[in-house]
Amino acid sequence: MPHADTLTVVHHDDTRTRFTDVRYQLHRDGIRIWSDEGEHHVTDVLMTQAYRQREATN
Repeated sequence: MPHADTLTVVHHDDTRTRFTDVRYQLHRDGIRIWSDEGEHHVTDVLMTQAYRQREATN
């Protein structure tokens, strides 16, 4: 499962939601995100931008 330091979700209305230090999984019906705040399932996804600035650890 990919890990991102910063994950930005761009919605169909061009609004953006930013998450930090998350794991995520892209699906046909959207994206599922796991963060310290819990699990999020976003279905209104136009585009995602994920950035990883440090080495991944297992």
